Amino acid sequence: MSDSIKHECGIALIRLLKPLEFYVEKYRTIAYGLNKLYLLMEKQHNRGQDGAGAAVIKLDPIPGSHFINRARSIDNQPIVDVFHQIFSTFPKERKALDNPAAEADWYKKNSPFVGELLLGHLRYGTYGRNTDSYCHPFIRENNWMTRNLVLAGNFNMTNVDDQFNLLMQLGQHPIERSDTITVMEKIGHFLDDEVQKIFDRYKDQGYSNKEITDFIVKELSVRRILSRAAKDFDGGYAMAGMFGHGDSFVLRDPNGIRPAYFYQDDEVVVVASERPAIQTTFNVPFEKIQEVKPGHAIVIKKDGRVKHDLVREPGEKKSCSFERIYFSRGTDKEIYEERKLLGYYLCERILKAINHDFENTVFSFIPNTAEVAFYGLMKGMEDYLNQYKKDQIVSKSRLTDEEVLRILSLRVRMEKIAVKDVKARTFIADDSSRDEMVSHVYDITYGSVRADVDTLVVIDDSIVRGTTLQKSILSNLAKLRPKKIIIVSSAPQIRYPDCYGIDMSRMYDFVAFRALIDLLKERNWTTKLSEVYDKCKISLTLPVEQTKNHVQELYDLFTADEISAKISEIVRPQTMFAEVTVLYQTIEDLHKACPLNTGDWYFTGNYPTPGGNNVANRAFINYMDGNKERAY
Repeated sequence: MSDSIKHECGIALIRLLKPLEFYVEKYRTIAYGLNKLYLLMEKQHNRGQDGAGAAVIKLDPIPGSHFINRARSIDNQPIVDVFHQIFSTFPKERKALDNPAAEADWYKKNSPFVGELLLGHLRYGTYGRNTDSYCHPFIRENNWMTRNLVLAGNFNMTNVDDQFNLLMQLGQHPIERSDTITVMEKIGHFLDDEVQKIFDRYKDQGYSNKEITDFIVKELSVRRILSRAAKDFDGGYAMAGMFGHGDSFVLRDPNGIRPAYFYQDDEVVVVASERPAIQTTFNVPFEKIQEVKPGHAIVIKKDGRVKHDLVREPGEKKSCSFERIYFSRGTDKEIYEERKLLGYYLCERILKAINHDFENTVFSFIPNTAEVAFYGLMKGMEDYLNQYKKDQIVSKSRLTDEEVLRILSLRVRMEKIAVKDVKARTFIADDSSRDEMVSHVYDITYGSVRADVDTLVVIDDSIVRGTTLQKSILSNLAKLRPKKIIIVSSAPQIRYPDCYGIDMSRMYDFVAFRALIDLLKERNWTTKLSEVYDKCKISLTLPVEQTKNHVQELYDLFTADEISAKISEIVRPQTMFAEVTVLYQTIEDLHKACPLNTGDWYFTGNYPTPGGNNVANRAFINYMDGNKERAY
């Protein structure tokens, strides 16, 4: 995407189901699990570039030894740094023992990060300072092994304040209001409660504390802990947790907003945010990897039993289309096909915009994530041209040689016009320097367009703020002197904040919202702003289940084409002579391309949870009040 925004975190959980000596004997390394965790994290590096972390739990540790170890980093290459920390704890020179069992036993006793349960996390910091203390996994420590909790996730909660207040009512004193801390403390509270209940029951029967610990490990209900903790979570989440004694879980939200995939064989259980990461790391086919069901948890007990437990009743599935299509790795079989369809379904509107003139039109794309949609667009254009050629030949009884050659020579002119300068991109660190540096993010290929003759059609995967489009892309494309420039977004207009993980929180950042405000001012309808402002203020006083997204009322005053036309005016540099048109994907065609991932709240304002409506209303209030804070 041309606009840079921070987005989704990534998780990777591995449970080794065999004794460690098995992996030493079969794979000739004690680091089998760590190597796989590293690959899972690297294959999801697109999901987090601000930081990374990994934690390992040893099953059945020797009393008095550390059994939970963690490494975190915000280095420029955080994953590499995390695993450098991990492997630096391994002895540099050591003679291998004579059998796998002895080798595994030695490493488990002497190397902090050799264990059976591994959890990795990649961070995109949408909130909070970027220090390693903000990197997952987080640890809730306790001298009771069964009360230790390690947590990492890809999530955002819309009702953090409510969760914080609930913790206060439970008698806790949370150290922060962040959703990560509140979620961890909430799960931790019910973990403590479940452990205490089992303890009290067996204590009354006369068992010793050591004996009771064994009963707790066997009988602890992870499902019940999660059901009690998550019953009033409002948000999108895929969260992974490990208890100190060896139980682990991955929990997905009831609407399936955030993704999670799992794979299991007789050696390993794996859960990750993206399917291709598992496919590549473990060399398994697409069909072997399943989605974690919405509202369910994959629960892996210490003894290796794997259960798929219902934790919260699933709602309407609203998997995030923006995450799946615009942020996830395009190597996923389904995502690749869907991205192509997004380009294909734009053909009809583009053909109308260029007046079906292929001879004087050049097609290109904004690298790199729009490339697959571009392939779909080219397929659609080729299909149209083939049908056009057939119709021309069939409709005329006699054609001259020149006419036949002209028809057959018609082709789709495609060029790589924009070239992303990655080196320039890495320098864009803050708002003050962004405007100057952003103009150098893209270079252009000179000589690819006929000056003052050709129309240039360029597809991007989405247009959020329009900043890069205005200050870099269009300014550079104008140097080619095309007669007209058509910028096409394979995503619909982004109109509303996301509150489930993607860092799109301030309404005025969206070029579609700025276009809406300009249209209201042009038509002297600014009183509508005050009316909606009052409704939003009232809405925040109501029970969350009764809230509506009142900002939708403003967008309903205009057609999508009217807003697109205004966006075209906003992003067109004042010094530019060429005509500029911005075209967007329609909601209908988005759903046709992605029928199984219909979460579209940032486009339509139809949030899957009540808290989302509150966030939209609060974001609008913030805009009206001149408040630049996040709306959640």
